[in-house]
Amino acid sequence: MLLQPPGGGRPYRFDTGALCLELLTTGGPGMYARHEVLHDPAALLEWVRRSRLAPGLEGVLSVRQEDVRDARTVRDALLRLTLARAHGEALAAADLAVINTAAAEPPLVTRIASDGTRAWAPGATGPGLLSTVARDAVELLTGPFAARVRECAAHNCYLLFVDTSRPGRRRWCAMERCGTREKVRAHRTRGDTA
Repeated sequence: MLLQPPGGGRPYRFDTGALCLELLTTGGPGMYARHEVLHDPAALLEWVRRSRLAPGLEGVLSVRQEDVRDARTVRDALLRLTLARAHGEALAAADLAVINTAAAEPPLVTRIASDGTRAWAPGATGPGLLSTVARDAVELLTGPFAARVRECAAHNCYLLFVDTSRPGRRRWCAMERCGTREKVRAHRTRGDTA
């Protein structure tokens, strides 16, 4: 996913490691509200276009304003759950209920197109989209990478990702952004104390 830093700067590639975590880049409650972008169906469709679900889904997916509200509810619950997982805290029952309710809906359906590529079945809806995201969250939070949900180690970055690296030592949302900045910062700090 290509992210634009707040306040400008060069866009950078951020691999969340999971579809459900891509939804967290759209804002959230509390301090995340200043990054809110899910205001209308067009904004939700824009997120879909940028997500790993694309290509082709935006051509068959229809979303309504209430789907945007529900997407924000699922995203906020998912944010709290993944933050809890990243910090070794208990998962809140209310947030689990939100994810489980969304996951219980029929998901988006894929199919093979005549040219052999992946396509989406017609009639895709907002609830199907949220079910697909919620099912991905269930897989993440109960699967082999559940203990590898991380928050970026930079002092002022709060992006969450799944560390899918073989050694399991990923610390940054993106090396080209936070990793480099933190290494330069540490180098300057060492230089100041020398």
